Amino acid sequence: MKVLLLYPPEQNWPDTMCKPNGSLAYPMLAGALLEAGIDVEIFDACVGNDKDDLQEVFYKSTPLENGMVQTGVSNERILEEIKDFDIIGITSIFTHQETMVLKCANIIKKNYPDKFIISGGVNARNRMQKFFDNGIDLICTSEAEETIVQIVEMVKNKDYNWDKVPMVSFTKDGKIKHSKAQGSIIWNLDKLPLPAWHLLPNERYWEIGRPHGGHFQPHEELKYASMMTSLGCPFACSYCHIASEKGERSDLTGPIGRFRIKSDERVIQELQILKDLGVKQVFIEDDSIFGMKKRGIRLIKKVVGMGLEILDVNGINIIHMIKPKEGGIPDEEVIELLVQAGFRDIVLAFESANERIIKKYASNKWSINQTDVTGLIKTIKKHGLRVAGNFMIGYPDETREEIMNTINYAKERATDGLDAANFFLVMPLPGTPLFDQAVAQGYISKDFNPDRMHWQKANMINTLVPAHELEKIRDEAWLTTNKKNLTEYKKGMKVDENTGEVHENQ
Repeated sequence: MKVLLLYPPEQNWPDTMCKPNGSLAYPMLAGALLEAGIDVEIFDACVGNDKDDLQEVFYKSTPLENGMVQTGVSNERILEEIKDFDIIGITSIFTHQETMVLKCANIIKKNYPDKFIISGGVNARNRMQKFFDNGIDLICTSEAEETIVQIVEMVKNKDYNWDKVPMVSFTKDGKIKHSKAQGSIIWNLDKLPLPAWHLLPNERYWEIGRPHGGHFQPHEELKYASMMTSLGCPFACSYCHIASEKGERSDLTGPIGRFRIKSDERVIQELQILKDLGVKQVFIEDDSIFGMKKRGIRLIKKVVGMGLEILDVNGINIIHMIKPKEGGIPDEEVIELLVQAGFRDIVLAFESANERIIKKYASNKWSINQTDVTGLIKTIKKHGLRVAGNFMIGYPDETREEIMNTINYAKERATDGLDAANFFLVMPLPGTPLFDQAVAQGYISKDFNPDRMHWQKANMINTLVPAHELEKIRDEAWLTTNKKNLTEYKKGMKVDENTGEVHENQ
């Protein structure tokens, strides 16, 4: 049996930059298949492979009827790539890519009805009917390193009794069914197969040079990859899918949201693999790298000196940057270690400046009144790091006064030395408790259009502060909180269609 793991083409709004997916899902699944002796390849239809001209495939987007643009190879190229494979895997992690995932599944099934198509990810398990309607044969509802090997063997033997396989959903007699088999979660992450990063089109990613995080100088050499040293999170914020993957809410997934770690030795082993591939910058994709703070500190001490630049994507929780038992003062040891490990930026996850909001929506994960935030920012700056803050506004029941409190708080932090204040409008993404709340209370339609889910837009209706006002407030907050050189630079950024380089629009 031959398995192809397919990243679909990307779709983006014309005013946003396309960044190839390259998520860790496929290297991790491919590693499991290779370990089992199964033939597997990865094809990223956003950037193509050696058969494709990168300038034609990536830098010349195609307008779509929904007002977005598509970046990647043609339908014909996708069909050409999949024709010799028996099983096609298509992950659906990001809501804005759901349409592209379904489009790929649809054209594959229409042209090759015998191909067996598997999907997984937050969107797939929370919007199953749409996925099955578009040609998906089986949906994995949990972590699938063990499951996918079992699926391949069953397809090989033409045994389609999916009740034998844990954590999968399928259709039978026109109805969606969930497997009755009992599965188990891998608690010791060292037992996971090593990710097959070598199957990714790394050279093409590096040529494009658009990682999902980091702050780099123009023309700086980028050879980056992502990894995770842990899975899950100690927190359960209502706007995050992890909150639905714990305890009583985790019937389909199992408790995969619980915080689990790799050993120091395993992390070092994976970093060495990346280094041997020529990687220079490693983005740590952990949801909470300091979820076990002593472990995080110990791990970073071991990483220092490997000759790799370690960078963070998801931001760092403020509670992990301070000493709560000592009045919330900065934890300078952590900051110094991050500098030694190669960090250039720290993004602080403020979420809100209102205790009520943090308690209700953000797991009560830090205390505004018991944290020396001014001291924290100044200490980070003292060590030569760039520091930004992420703020969220537009929670369903958030008042205008609370919103302005967060904005004014961000402006105060700017006077402390915050280099950038990022304002995000709250998004009720499928698979999160917030989405369930939004549907139940009329803030979003159950049959919402995922193409309209835009991180720069207000995606809910009937909120205390109307959507159109939220967007104006957010735009004004961004302009008035950040320095003019930053706002002018961001507004002037332009992608050269001929070279693909990003530069200021003159």
